[in-house]
Amino acid sequence: MEFSDFVTSLGSDVPPDGVADLLRALWLDAKGDFDAAHGIAQDVDTSDGARVHAYLHRKEGDLPNARYWYRRAQAPAESGSLDGEWEKLVRHLLG
Repeated sequence: MEFSDFVTSLGSDVPPDGVADLLRALWLDAKGDFDAAHGIAQDVDTSDGARVHAYLHRKEGDLPNARYWYRRAQAPAESGSLDGEWEKLVRHLLG
């Protein structure tokens, strides 16, 4: 799947078939369902899971918690736009 296809899928009521959990979390986040996105991210015990988790807490405004998850991901804390971070994560996860 290409990034543009993923973005286009946001016009649908359901995430694209077969997307990985973290992509589904970011899809749900873009659709405004923070709780569902957070529920997925917190259950993925990988560096990528920690990055998505950090992004979600940064977006909600819980910066201390976000910094904790960036450290868990062994990644620098993001300081750019939230939209830019979302795109960066999606592109990374699409590989």
